[in-house]
Amino acid sequence: MCCRRNRRQCRSGLETSNIAYWTIRLMHDNPLLPLVRNPYKLLKAAGLEEGQKVIEVGCGPGFFTIPAARIVGDEGHVYAVDIHPLAVKRVKEKIKRDGIKNVKPLLANASDTGLSDGSIDLAFLFGLRYVSGGLANVLCELHRVLKSGGTLSFEKTRGSEKDLIRDAGRVGFAYSEKQGRIFLFRKTKRNGG
Repeated sequence: MCCRRNRRQCRSGLETSNIAYWTIRLMHDNPLLPLVRNPYKLLKAAGLEEGQKVIEVGCGPGFFTIPAARIVGDEGHVYAVDIHPLAVKRVKEKIKRDGIKNVKPLLANASDTGLSDGSIDLAFLFGLRYVSGGLANVLCELHRVLKSGGTLSFEKTRGSEKDLIRDAGRVGFAYSEKQGRIFLFRKTKRNGG
């Protein structure tokens, strides 16, 4: 009985996850969305520049991925991370369709990316209401992979601004400024390390 209930709960979680993915894809692949939510403008506000190596946490179907790849150009690189296989599959389809060579989609939990220490110039988290792996764990991982002085750009979607600044500060990020709903932090040394 217990095994049957656990299988049902597991199947229900996957179905819920797939429904959430398709809902996000429907919104993000809507050709009208860039008119209301310009990805280039948001990414520029987040600090993306030509030649950077960046990590996108929760890439979904790639609404920000393709514009990020174009901004960083041929000398830059985008790691598009998502925990959902359909999201990573969709990003792969888009980069193949558009002939983009500077994006590496990663099927991974953002709290354990597998990227090298200090290898990333900028990390961005946009539009995530919930972070798989827990926000504190993801912030620790981003602190690890960012270069010294690297940038963390976080689009605030819920909760207290004060709490976000405090939580980022606990893992070694110093708040630098706010561009609309995008909070910019710089990597500093962690307290005691």
